[in-house]
Amino acid sequence: MKKFIIVLFLVFFSSVSQGHMAHYKKINKIEMEILRNNEVIGYNNYLFNRKGDTTIVNNQFKFEVKLLGATVFKVEGYGEETYLKDNLISYQSKTLQNKKEKFVNLNLNKKIEKFDIKGSSYTGVASLKNIIGNWWSHKILQAESQISPISGSIKEQIVTFIGKENISINGKQYETDHFKLTSKDMSLPEDKKLNFDIWLDKKTSVIVKVTYKRMGNWEYRLKNLE
Repeated sequence: MKKFIIVLFLVFFSSVSQGHMAHYKKINKIEMEILRNNEVIGYNNYLFNRKGDTTIVNNQFKFEVKLLGATVFKVEGYGEETYLKDNLISYQSKTLQNKKEKFVNLNLNKKIEKFDIKGSSYTGVASLKNIIGNWWSHKILQAESQISPISGSIKEQIVTFIGKENISINGKQYETDHFKLTSKDMSLPEDKKLNFDIWLDKKTSVIVKVTYKRMGNWEYRLKNLE
């Protein structure tokens, strides 16, 4: 039965994938707060700018983990996705992770119909089927692989439909579809594996909650939508 539901979900998304950006044409800002062990430690915000057929999605994020008042882990950065209609044509990001710089420079190569990537973890080409691994787009739930928005590495993924759930976030109710996103390659080290629970708001096609475990319980949850 679950396999049947997953097939229906994939068929549905395949039918609307050509209208990917249309789902977000009325959205100007998505603000998410980042929590670790139920404590807010940072933010992850997306700003949408449009001009004609071009949409630019700017991502700003920052969080800080402290132990006994001292900062032990800090991440701060930004990214910029550029779309022409529904097609990603470029992506750039810079991130400071405990003062270590990571980056991605991605551009569409029309001649070979692939992405050219220069990143801190990967340099080469990638299929156009890949998606940037950010939390604003429902397309991450239909992609077979994702490109790290921080380092440019590519990971194959498996997405499983868990079920329909009504959840409450900051006092607001959402009717959501709950998914599990995991790495296809289970031989990866634990700190490199994808292992996320994702809740998608059916009304807006916006991801409203993401949870995972890595040196604590982490949660990204919707704070504001404009």
